[in-house]
Amino acid sequence: MTWSIIAKDNVTGQFGIAVATKFFAVGARVPFIAAGVGAIATQAFVNPYYGIDGVKLLREGLNAHDVLAALLATDDGRDSRQVHIMDASGAIAAHTGRDCIDWCGHIAGSGFSIAGNMLAGPDVLDETAKTYIANDSLPFPRRLLTAMRAGEAAGGDKRGKQSAALLIHGDEEWSALDLRADDHPDPLAELERLEKVSQELWVHFQKSMPTRQNPAGITDRSVIDARIAAARANQQ
Repeated sequence: MTWSIIAKDNVTGQFGIAVATKFFAVGARVPFIAAGVGAIATQAFVNPYYGIDGVKLLREGLNAHDVLAALLATDDGRDSRQVHIMDASGAIAAHTGRDCIDWCGHIAGSGFSIAGNMLAGPDVLDETAKTYIANDSLPFPRRLLTAMRAGEAAGGDKRGKQSAALLIHGDEEWSALDLRADDHPDPLAELERLEKVSQELWVHFQKSMPTRQNPAGITDRSVIDARIAAARANQQ
C-alpha cells in the first residue's frame, strides 16, 4: 500500500527517504535513517522493528544483505512484509514477501532503491527511478519529491492518496529535514510546499544548532541573523 525511495546524495553524503501511500501517517512508521550509517524503509504490513533493529545492526557494522537476512530470520510474518535497506557503502538489499498485494516489487540503481506494493503497476517504480536519475541537478529534497510525483503520475498507490513523508539525515544524529503530511488530499504537493517553506528560515537556522563538533552551536543572534540574511540574498 506504499511506495518509497531511499537514496544517498553524491554531493552531500546525506541519506534520504521519500514515501507516499493511501494510509494515515506513513512517516510515523516507514522511514528510518541513521546518519552516516544507512537507511531502511519498512512497508506493506509494517514491522517497525525492521527499522529499529535494522539500524542497530547497521551501526554494529553489518552490511545491508546481512541485516536483511537477520531481520527476516526472526519474523514469522516475513511473507507479508516489504523492506529495503541501503548501508553506508551504498549497497542495497530488499525483500518483497510473497503475500504482498500486486502490483509489488523493487528496483535499484546507482545510489537509490525504490520499492512498492499495492501499486497501479510497475510503471510507478520505473517512472520514479527515471525521474530521480534525470534530475541530478536539483537539490536533494526536491529531487526526491520530483521523483515521487512522477511515480504518482504513473498511478501511485492504486487506492489513492492520503499521506507522505520526506526524511533526510546529514552528519548529525538529528534530521536535516523531516516533513510529513499525515492526512491530506494531495500529500506530495503539501510536502513540496513545506520544503519551500523550509528554505525560508529553517535550513539556514539549523546551521547554528549544536553539533557533536560544536556542542554549544551558535547562540549569538546577530551572527545567526547575518548568516540567514546572507543565505537568503544568495537565493535571490
